[in-house]
Amino acid sequence: MTASVSVVDKKAFVRWFLKNYQLKRRECVWILNYLLSNDDLLKRIRFVEEAHYCPRAMVMSTVDSTGVPFRFYKGNVMTADAEKSFHDLRLHEQEDMYIQLNFPNIPPSAQYLAVLEENPYMPETLLVSEKDRLLAEELLSNSLLVFQEEKLLAQIDEALDQGDEERFYELSNLLQALKETANLP
Repeated sequence: MTASVSVVDKKAFVRWFLKNYQLKRRECVWILNYLLSNDDLLKRIRFVEEAHYCPRAMVMSTVDSTGVPFRFYKGNVMTADAEKSFHDLRLHEQEDMYIQLNFPNIPPSAQYLAVLEENPYMPETLLVSEKDRLLAEELLSNSLLVFQEEKLLAQIDEALDQGDEERFYELSNLLQALKETANLP
């Protein structure tokens, strides 16, 4: 697999991450610092989500996340022993390693997004297709328009009930503008 994220970007992210978050296991800090000291190894590191689907992966969590403190996956084997993963990292530097970091990242930070790569091992049933994403966006957009139209109609009714002619015309114009921009009948 070719590197799509530069070593410089990965180093910047790992430094930022270590500076801003405390990991549940001190061994995770050691592993991340080891990655910072080895450019060749860092080239083979991929930061992904759902790393447990990958053939060789580590999952690390910060103290303010609900994730497991540490997991290492290799083939069908899973362990919480960070020393075994460190040993495997050193022995197999030419193999890709996928790392999932569980930390509060909502909204996602620019630093994280700069290094986050798509997980090539994610089952297709879990991936949201572009078509599904567009359909969801359209549904959300249409729902919002219907809500806005219903709200304006209710406010127009209220203005009529109160005999507020100025408010009625103001809201009617807003409704007309909404319909024009949304191509509503």
